[in-house]
Amino acid sequence: MAGASPRPEPALGARVIFLGPPGAGKGTQAGRLAGHLRVPKISTGDMLRDAISAGTALGRVAGPLMEKGGLVPDDLLNGIIEERLRRPDAAKGYILDGFPRTLAQAEGFEHMTRGDLTSQVYVFNVEVPRDELLRRLSGRRWCPHCQSTYHVYNNPPKDDSLCDKDRTLLIQREDDKETAVARRLAEYDERTAPLIDYYRGRSRFHTVDGYRAPDTVFAELRKIVEKKKETASR
Repeated sequence: MAGASPRPEPALGARVIFLGPPGAGKGTQAGRLAGHLRVPKISTGDMLRDAISAGTALGRVAGPLMEKGGLVPDDLLNGIIEERLRRPDAAKGYILDGFPRTLAQAEGFEHMTRGDLTSQVYVFNVEVPRDELLRRLSGRRWCPHCQSTYHVYNNPPKDDSLCDKDRTLLIQREDDKETAVARRLAEYDERTAPLIDYYRGRSRFHTVDGYRAPDTVFAELRKIVEKKKETASR
Protein backbone atom coordinates (compact mmCIF):
# COMPACT_ATOMS: atom_id res chain seq x y z
CA MET A 1 0.00 0.00 0.00
CA ALA A 2 1.42 3.38 -1.01
CA GLY A 3 2.62 5.53 1.84
CA ALA A 4 2.45 2.69 4.41
CA SER A 5 5.34 2.56 6.90
CA PRO A 6 7.52 -0.55 6.77
CA ARG A 7 6.94 -3.14 9.46
CA PRO A 8 9.81 -3.55 11.91
CA GLU A 9 12.01 -6.60 11.88
CA PRO A 10 11.14 -9.17 14.55
CA ALA A 11 12.50 -7.99 17.90
CA LEU A 12 15.10 -10.65 18.67
CA GLY A 13 15.09 -11.25 22.40
CA ALA A 14 12.34 -8.69 23.09
CA ARG A 15 10.89 -9.76 26.43
CA VAL A 16 8.31 -7.52 28.06
CA ILE A 17 6.43 -7.66 31.37
CA PHE A 18 3.44 -5.42 32.06
CA LEU A 19 2.74 -4.42 35.65
CA GLY A 20 -0.21 -2.37 36.84
CA PRO A 21 -3.56 -2.83 38.56
CA PRO A 22 -6.60 -4.47 36.99
CA GLY A 23 -8.20 -2.06 34.54
CA ALA A 24 -4.98 -0.22 33.68
CA GLY A 25 -5.20 -1.32 30.02
CA LYS A 26 -2.27 -3.74 30.14
CA GLY A 27 -3.95 -6.36 27.96
CA THR A 28 -4.76 -3.88 25.18
CA GLN A 29 -1.26 -2.45 25.12
CA ALA A 30 0.36 -5.89 25.39
CA GLY A 31 -1.58 -7.06 22.33
CA ARG A 32 -0.65 -3.99 20.30
CA LEU A 33 3.02 -4.19 21.24
CA ALA A 34 3.16 -7.92 20.49
CA GLY A 35 1.75 -7.30 17.02
CA HIS A 36 4.19 -4.46 16.40
CA LEU A 37 7.22 -6.49 17.51
CA ARG A 38 5.94 -9.73 15.96
CA VAL A 39 6.29 -11.76 19.14
CA PRO A 40 3.54 -13.70 20.96
CA LYS A 41 1.43 -12.15 23.67
CA ILE A 42 1.25 -14.67 26.50
CA SER A 43 -1.79 -13.93 28.64
CA THR A 44 -2.36 -16.00 31.75
CA GLY A 45 -5.96 -14.78 31.81
CA ASP A 46 -6.60 -16.08 28.29
CA MET A 47 -4.87 -19.38 29.06
CA LEU A 48 -6.91 -19.87 32.22
CA ARG A 49 -10.22 -18.96 30.57
CA ASP A 50 -9.49 -21.42 27.75
CA ALA A 51 -8.75 -24.12 30.33
CA ILE A 52 -12.00 -23.37 32.18
CA SER A 53 -14.00 -23.46 28.95
CA ALA A 54 -12.40 -26.78 27.96
CA GLY A 55 -12.96 -28.28 31.40
CA THR A 56 -9.32 -29.28 31.88
CA ALA A 57 -7.79 -30.13 35.27
CA LEU A 58 -6.31 -26.63 35.37
CA GLY A 59 -9.68 -25.12 34.52
CA ARG A 60 -11.42 -27.01 37.31
CA VAL A 61 -8.96 -25.56 39.83
CA ALA A 62 -8.86 -22.05 38.40
CA GLY A 63 -12.59 -21.60 37.66
CA PRO A 64 -13.95 -21.22 41.20
CA LEU A 65 -11.03 -18.97 42.17
CA MET A 66 -11.46 -16.63 39.20
CA GLU A 67 -15.23 -16.40 39.69
CA LYS A 68 -14.57 -14.94 43.14
CA GLY A 69 -11.84 -12.60 41.88
CA GLY A 70 -9.11 -14.64 43.57
CA LEU A 71 -5.61 -15.53 42.39
CA VAL A 72 -4.55 -18.91 41.03
CA PRO A 73 -1.73 -20.57 43.07
CA ASP A 74 1.78 -19.44 42.16
CA ASP A 75 3.19 -22.90 41.50
CA LEU A 76 0.38 -23.67 39.06
CA LEU A 77 0.92 -20.48 37.07
CA ASN A 78 4.70 -20.87 37.11
CA GLY A 79 4.29 -24.30 35.60
CA ILE A 80 2.01 -23.27 32.74
CA ILE A 81 4.18 -20.23 31.92
CA GLU A 82 7.37 -22.28 31.90
CA GLU A 83 5.77 -24.77 29.50
CA ARG A 84 4.52 -21.94 27.26
CA LEU A 85 7.93 -20.25 27.06
CA ARG A 86 9.44 -23.48 25.71
CA ARG A 87 7.37 -23.26 22.51
CA PRO A 88 9.23 -22.24 19.34
CA ASP A 89 7.28 -19.03 18.78
CA ALA A 90 8.61 -17.60 22.07
CA ALA A 91 12.27 -18.14 21.16
CA LYS A 92 12.64 -14.64 19.71
CA GLY A 93 10.75 -12.90 22.50
CA TYR A 94 7.35 -12.54 24.09
CA ILE A 95 5.01 -10.18 25.91
CA LEU A 96 3.82 -11.38 29.32
CA ASP A 97 0.33 -10.15 30.24
CA GLY A 98 -0.84 -11.00 33.75
CA PHE A 99 2.39 -12.64 34.86
CA PRO A 100 4.12 -12.30 37.24
CA ARG A 101 1.61 -11.06 39.78
CA THR A 102 3.43 -12.01 42.98
CA LEU A 103 7.03 -12.10 44.21
CA ALA A 104 6.91 -15.90 44.16
CA GLN A 105 5.95 -15.80 40.47
CA ALA A 106 8.72 -13.27 39.72
CA GLU A 107 11.24 -15.54 41.44
CA GLY A 108 9.84 -18.47 39.47
CA PHE A 109 10.35 -16.53 36.25
CA GLU A 110 13.98 -15.85 37.22
CA HIS A 111 14.44 -19.56 37.79
CA MET A 112 12.94 -20.37 34.37
CA THR A 113 15.39 -18.01 32.65
CA ARG A 114 18.27 -18.85 35.05
CA GLY A 115 18.37 -15.18 36.01
CA ASP A 116 20.43 -14.24 32.96
CA LEU A 117 17.60 -12.52 31.09
CA THR A 118 16.10 -10.34 33.79
CA SER A 119 18.30 -7.33 33.09
CA GLN A 120 17.21 -7.51 29.43
CA VAL A 121 13.48 -7.54 30.22
CA TYR A 122 11.46 -4.38 29.62
CA VAL A 123 9.08 -3.84 32.54
CA PHE A 124 6.27 -1.34 32.00
CA ASN A 125 4.44 -0.25 35.15
CA VAL A 126 1.14 1.24 33.94
CA GLU A 127 -0.37 3.71 36.42
CA VAL A 128 -4.04 4.83 36.44
CA PRO A 129 -5.97 6.70 39.21
CA ARG A 130 -8.06 4.45 41.45
CA ASP A 131 -11.43 6.04 40.63
CA GLU A 132 -10.76 5.54 36.91
CA LEU A 133 -9.89 1.88 37.52
CA LEU A 134 -13.22 1.36 39.28
CA ARG A 135 -15.08 3.00 36.38
CA ARG A 136 -13.27 0.93 33.78
CA LEU A 137 -13.69 -2.41 35.52
CA SER A 138 -17.28 -2.10 36.67
CA GLY A 139 -18.36 -0.92 33.22
CA ARG A 140 -17.15 -3.99 31.33
CA ARG A 141 -19.66 -6.32 29.68
CA TRP A 142 -19.06 -9.65 27.93
CA CYS A 143 -20.83 -11.83 25.37
CA PRO A 144 -20.83 -15.45 26.63
CA HIS A 145 -21.42 -16.74 23.10
CA CYS A 146 -18.74 -15.08 20.92
CA GLN A 147 -16.52 -13.73 23.74
CA SER A 148 -16.77 -10.13 22.48
CA THR A 149 -16.19 -7.46 25.12
CA TYR A 150 -17.85 -4.08 25.55
CA HIS A 151 -17.83 -1.18 27.98
CA VAL A 152 -20.89 0.79 28.98
CA TYR A 153 -18.95 4.07 28.70
CA ASN A 154 -15.97 3.53 26.41
CA ASN A 155 -17.26 0.93 23.95
CA PRO A 156 -21.03 0.40 24.36
CA PRO A 157 -23.01 -1.99 22.16
CA LYS A 158 -25.55 -0.53 19.76
CA ASP A 159 -28.25 -1.98 21.99
CA ASP A 160 -27.39 -1.42 25.65
CA SER A 161 -27.89 -5.07 26.59
CA LEU A 162 -27.21 -7.16 23.44
CA CYS A 163 -24.07 -8.18 21.57
CA ASP A 164 -23.69 -6.41 18.21
CA LYS A 165 -22.50 -9.62 16.53
CA ASP A 166 -25.01 -12.26 17.60
CA ARG A 167 -27.63 -10.46 19.73
CA THR A 168 -26.75 -12.52 22.80
CA LEU A 169 -27.60 -10.93 26.15
CA LEU A 170 -24.45 -9.34 27.56
CA ILE A 171 -23.37 -10.15 31.09
CA GLN A 172 -21.12 -8.64 33.71
CA ARG A 173 -18.48 -11.12 34.84
CA GLU A 174 -18.45 -11.88 38.54
CA ASP A 175 -14.92 -10.47 38.89
CA ASP A 176 -16.08 -7.15 37.37
CA LYS A 177 -18.80 -6.56 39.94
CA GLU A 178 -18.18 -3.83 42.50
CA THR A 179 -17.34 -6.04 45.47
CA ALA A 180 -15.03 -8.26 43.40
CA VAL A 181 -13.34 -5.19 41.85
CA ALA A 182 -12.60 -3.77 45.29
CA ARG A 183 -11.15 -7.12 46.36
CA ARG A 184 -9.02 -7.39 43.20
CA LEU A 185 -7.55 -3.94 43.72
CA ALA A 186 -6.81 -4.70 47.38
CA GLU A 187 -5.07 -7.93 46.35
CA TYR A 188 -3.04 -6.00 43.79
CA ASP A 189 -1.91 -3.53 46.45
CA GLU A 190 -0.90 -6.36 48.76
CA ARG A 191 0.58 -8.95 46.43
CA THR A 192 1.49 -7.34 43.11
CA ALA A 193 2.54 -3.76 43.89
CA PRO A 194 5.77 -5.01 45.62
CA LEU A 195 6.93 -6.17 42.17
CA ILE A 196 7.55 -2.52 41.31
CA ASP A 197 10.43 -2.39 43.80
CA TYR A 198 11.56 -5.88 42.81
CA TYR A 199 11.99 -5.00 39.14
CA ARG A 200 13.03 -1.36 39.45
CA GLY A 201 16.68 -2.21 40.04
CA ARG A 202 17.03 -5.37 37.96
CA SER A 203 15.31 -4.68 34.65
CA ARG A 204 14.63 -2.02 32.04
CA PHE A 205 11.94 -0.48 34.20
CA HIS A 206 9.63 2.31 33.04
CA THR A 207 6.56 3.86 34.68
CA VAL A 208 3.92 4.73 32.09
CA ASP A 209 0.90 7.02 32.54
CA GLY A 210 -2.07 4.87 31.51
CA TYR A 211 -4.61 7.64 32.06
CA ARG A 212 -4.30 8.81 28.45
CA ALA A 213 -5.67 7.84 25.05
CA PRO A 214 -4.62 4.26 24.15
CA ASP A 215 -2.81 5.48 21.02
CA THR A 216 -0.73 7.90 23.10
CA VAL A 217 0.22 5.19 25.59
CA PHE A 218 1.16 2.80 22.80
CA ALA A 219 3.31 5.43 21.07
CA GLU A 220 5.33 5.84 24.27
CA LEU A 221 5.79 2.07 24.73
CA ARG A 222 6.88 1.65 21.13
CA LYS A 223 9.35 4.53 21.39
CA ILE A 224 10.95 3.06 24.52
CA VAL A 225 11.39 -0.42 23.04
CA GLU A 226 12.65 0.83 19.69
CA LYS A 227 15.11 3.19 21.38
CA LYS A 228 16.47 0.31 23.45
CA LYS A 229 16.80 -1.82 20.31
CA GLU A 230 18.73 0.93 18.55
CA THR A 231 21.07 1.33 21.55
CA ALA A 232 21.66 -2.43 21.78
CA SER A 233 22.54 -2.66 18.07
CA ARG A 234 25.27 -0.01 18.22
